[in-house]
Amino acid sequence: MEPCLVVGIRWQELLKWNGWGYNDSKFIFNKKGQAEFTGKRYRLGGMVLPTFKEWMEKTFGASLDHKTTSRATLNVNDVPPSLVKEEFLQDLRAAKISYSQDAEDRVFRAHGHCLHEIFILREGMFKRVPDIVVWPVCHEDVVKIVELACKHNLCIIPFGGGTSVSSALECPEEEKRTIVSLDTSQMNRILWIDEKNLTACVEAGIVGQDLENQLAESGFCTGHEPDSMEFSSLGGWVATRASGMKKTIYGNIEDMVIHIKMVTPRGIVEKNCQVPRMSTGPDIHHFIMGSEGTLGVVTEVTIKIRPVPEYQKYGSVVFPNFERGVACLREVAKQRCAPASIRLVDNAQFQFGHALKPQVASIFTSFLDGLKKFYITKFKGFDPNILCVATLLFEGDREKVLQHEKQVYDIATKFGGLAAGEDNGQRGYMLTFVIAYLRDLGLDYYVIGESFETSVPWDRVLDLCRNVKERIVRECKEKGVQFAPLSTCRVTQTYDAGACVYFYFAFNYRGISDPIHVYEQIERAAREEILANGGSLSHHHGVGKLRKRWMKESISDVGLGMLRSVKEYVDPNNIFGNKNLL
Repeated sequence: MEPCLVVGIRWQELLKWNGWGYNDSKFIFNKKGQAEFTGKRYRLGGMVLPTFKEWMEKTFGASLDHKTTSRATLNVNDVPPSLVKEEFLQDLRAAKISYSQDAEDRVFRAHGHCLHEIFILREGMFKRVPDIVVWPVCHEDVVKIVELACKHNLCIIPFGGGTSVSSALECPEEEKRTIVSLDTSQMNRILWIDEKNLTACVEAGIVGQDLENQLAESGFCTGHEPDSMEFSSLGGWVATRASGMKKTIYGNIEDMVIHIKMVTPRGIVEKNCQVPRMSTGPDIHHFIMGSEGTLGVVTEVTIKIRPVPEYQKYGSVVFPNFERGVACLREVAKQRCAPASIRLVDNAQFQFGHALKPQVASIFTSFLDGLKKFYITKFKGFDPNILCVATLLFEGDREKVLQHEKQVYDIATKFGGLAAGEDNGQRGYMLTFVIAYLRDLGLDYYVIGESFETSVPWDRVLDLCRNVKERIVRECKEKGVQFAPLSTCRVTQTYDAGACVYFYFAFNYRGISDPIHVYEQIERAAREEILANGGSLSHHHGVGKLRKRWMKESISDVGLGMLRSVKEYVDPNNIFGNKNLL
């Protein structure tokens, strides 16, 4: 199959250089002071959000009169110079590997999307960026690049879609060797589809939306849909042990992978056959998945595929409070009847979603308007300031979907839940892809925000959610934040033994001289609270450099030693020196 380039070599022409997503898509306040979302890529595009300004002012104490300024363009003179020996460049040319030492290309691949990284781009510059970017177009090219890096003693940092939120792509400031950003974006082909075994072999640089679009042409899908799927790559999913919103049906990435090919300084790692399971000692795939670019470059992945579902149906349920909602999700998980996706948002996040209601109705019917309409009859006794909402997505054979839907709604009823319509469910999932754009708008008005996640046993979900949110509020007060923060969560994925919980946290930093330092202190405290309440270090974002201080606590001293031993054997000269994990 021919490559489909959603993002090409100069993908910064399509995407923002100092913010999230496409250049033509962003939240702005228009001349009338109303929020709107620009562009035509999303269903929210071109629509006015009449209540968002009021919500932002009320929630953060923000004002349109207090606006920050960020750099409109990159000043190439601020970018650290490219330090590359001519011998290496000659070898690249001889191997016919495309490369660039252009400042824009290097800065674009010097970061992911952590708050501090974007803040630096808006106001300053990284002290260290890649010296050169290389673009392999196939597995063999990667082999050549790694061999050259070993020959010249260079540092390689693999780059997929650039959506990391763990500081995984930041260049270690103390690295004195030439840093090579190995951009896999041109390795984006589906090499083959096996319709009998329902597998596909795919190059690791393919972006999620391209993978699903190309597979759909043949009637298939992977069903792996992380919130970042528009931009994140298959190799990145493998390297971070990713999870998608429809994991209930399709599994997490570790459930979907059949075969992985990875290039390391020691050579190529792969199994000798493409089978669903092997009992041949510890699974080498589990050394690769979650390795975060510390051992080598994933080049090809054989992944399970499924026929595109014939029927898809959205839904939503309103609960009197968060406790009832969590109890319902627990019962759904216990009965193993969860739909493709089931997500429960707390009241603060429900109010947040309502603030993003456009002026135009259709599928965007306001949930609160619906509440007012039926309040006297159907929703009597529900407090709009306490209730919470679950959004649902069912997929599969039409008859089975309708049976499944009835089963889930019957369980919801036992916990005081009431069906709240397909429109609200569909709108909830549509918002998934535009919410990430809000941080850039917030930064324009002194509001900084971030999301972080964890996994937790069922019996600790409520305590963890409450304690982490309270800890954030308390820490903000102690650190001198003058305005109450937004501290909110949602349960995004369910398992037999627990759930994934996703937090949003933001505050108005006006009056604080070093907001990023204050933010990082608060986020650290929140992570400590998560661990103290029985939560994991990460469910799907990974560790990177941001969370590695807790790795020893998370997997034990001996466990960390095992990972170090693998690193020392596979990469004795630390060619893959991004300093993630260890």
